Amino acid sequence: MIRRLILAVSLLFAASPAHAYWEYGHESVAKIAQLNVTPATRAAIAAILRHQALLETPACPARTIEQASVWADCVKPLGERFSYADAWHYQNVDVCRPFELKSACRDGNCVSAQIERDVKLLKDRSVPMRERVMALAFLIHFVGDLHMPLHAGDRGDLGGNRVRGDYGIYGPARFNLHSIWDGPLAERAISTPPTILRTYSPAERMAVQGGSVADWSRDSWAISRDYAYATALGGDPCAPVGDGRIRLDDATVAALVPVAREQVRKGGLRLARLLDEALG
Repeated sequence: MIRRLILAVSLLFAASPAHAYWEYGHESVAKIAQLNVTPATRAAIAAILRHQALLETPACPARTIEQASVWADCVKPLGERFSYADAWHYQNVDVCRPFELKSACRDGNCVSAQIERDVKLLKDRSVPMRERVMALAFLIHFVGDLHMPLHAGDRGDLGGNRVRGDYGIYGPARFNLHSIWDGPLAERAISTPPTILRTYSPAERMAVQGGSVADWSRDSWAISRDYAYATALGGDPCAPVGDGRIRLDDATVAALVPVAREQVRKGGLRLARLLDEALG
């Protein structure tokens, strides 16, 4: 709880889109994946994570899939050791123009490119174990990042970080648009019954697991445009912010809960597919 509160405070004042779902969001994506991979994949995940000490980050353990899901955020305060990965947590694809991923992923410095890279590293059994542990931790985290809409869409405001926002009963400007979707909205969505942290039927999995990482990028980008931005700006995702602040009342927040729930569910099931492909 203390770690979550510290992370929450840091996200409220964030100026960079490199932050990700608070712990609850990432851990939930990981749990859904863990419940929906094959037994062989589940055993392979456990076998790799048994070598997590090779990461040499004792303050940021990755012994379980839930710990691994937040490892990539936990290591950010370690400075230069992992600063190369800062741009890997998001992709700034303009919601006010047609979807175009290539320019946002120059030199592989975006979340979707790194997801594909991590899958390749995990498939290659000749890769040293330390690199495989890191690839697994990054993959688990980055699939969660991709499904937080404001890591996939942007309008020149650092994924909503520059847009101050009111969230329901919490009062004026305690959040920004990014941190609303990152934290309180995600947490309400995940905790709203019935639970999404469960095993899904083959038909339920197939309904969302198809397509490529680029397709999932377009999907999350569209959610960013049509819900995150459009809902906050009176229906037009490209409208001016006005006084620099958006207001989401309780009714609007309630209407966004199913959208946020579905993003977490899709993230978990799509992560399960990638883990099965890489390790099953």
